[in-house]
Amino acid sequence: MTAAAQINPPTRLLMGPGPINADPRVTRAMSAALVGQYDPAMTAYMNETMGLYREVFQTRNEATMLVDGTSRAGIEAALVSLVVPGQKVLVPVFGRFGLLLQEIGERVGADVVTIHRPWGEVFTPEEIEAALEEHRPDVVAMVQGDTSTTMNQPLEGIGELCRRHGALLYVDVTASIGGNTFLADQWQIDAATAGLQKCLAGPSGSSPITLSERAVEVIRSRKHVEAGIAAEGETARGERIASNYFDLGMILDYWGPQRLNHHTEATSMLYAARECARLIGEEGVAETVERHRVNGAAMAAGLDGLGLERFGDQEHRMNNVVAVRIPEGLDGDAVRNGLLENFGIEIGTSFGPLHGKVWRVGTMGYNARPDAVLTTLSAIESQLRLAGQGVVAGGGVGAALEIYSDAGLR
Repeated sequence: MTAAAQINPPTRLLMGPGPINADPRVTRAMSAALVGQYDPAMTAYMNETMGLYREVFQTRNEATMLVDGTSRAGIEAALVSLVVPGQKVLVPVFGRFGLLLQEIGERVGADVVTIHRPWGEVFTPEEIEAALEEHRPDVVAMVQGDTSTTMNQPLEGIGELCRRHGALLYVDVTASIGGNTFLADQWQIDAATAGLQKCLAGPSGSSPITLSERAVEVIRSRKHVEAGIAAEGETARGERIASNYFDLGMILDYWGPQRLNHHTEATSMLYAARECARLIGEEGVAETVERHRVNGAAMAAGLDGLGLERFGDQEHRMNNVVAVRIPEGLDGDAVRNGLLENFGIEIGTSFGPLHGKVWRVGTMGYNARPDAVLTTLSAIESQLRLAGQGVVAGGGVGAALEIYSDAGLR
């Protein structure tokens, strides 16, 4: 058998829509020693992580924890646990990840109804309310920030509308939390799930989740404890959640005082998730959002300065990612490949109707900082020149520096 070489990935600056370069403090935390899942140190870290993510989500929800798996694991856990097969789920779709919620809803047996906005736009509260009145859903599932379009859906008032119409509100905040304001309690969000690999400045592989008391009540109404660990006389309730691994009822018991065994906690990922939240707490949630706003504005202005046209409704663009139209006649993939090969910088294209039509440039997490923004803009300018595109010399960096100057950065 031929031995594989030691892993040695190339050094990249990841300035696409995610994943991003993890903060070195997060990767250092991941190298800490492993301990058993019921070691007092481990259960203390779990409790600390719950508290730290209450601050990130801006909630008092006791049921705030991690789902072991990528951000999609959190999405699936939320929907399979909250939705009883046959119940109606309303999904407002304004990009690829709304379509993902539709698919997962269908897979868990929901009667899914959708409303749509063109990619690059968001919904008004009136449109959501009209759909609630027409369809009377049990659950509304929507995305806050959809990186496929770079749009940030306003959520204020949506939770109140859902409660008025008897629906739970679930929100996927994978790409938005940490870089854009998210107020779980104030906005009356019943469930929200995230991922580490965007504005939280970590690696993919852990999905923070928070659940309101209303959501927990629904999950508890479907409680079925796994055979072999159920207490004598344990009574099952409601229709069993279709997934064992993503059964939030059992995961709640695992993270709660009962510490009822469910799975072996992904220790190194818990260390990473804890450090991501600790760093946001250290900086301040509002300050983290503002850092993303300033650096995102500098990146957007810099792309303007290179003569690139932004895509979508800029009033509702996410702070942490901007899409620009690929100039007519330019090979977008060739430019992206050149950035990677010549400068070690990654940016993205998009999906579906936007594939090959836009570039998406991210400014998030550890990479939401001036040196990363200015380096990326300089490299894009150089690569555009290599592709024969006429650009103003220094136009991108100059425009970004004006934003930084206005923000008081020197």
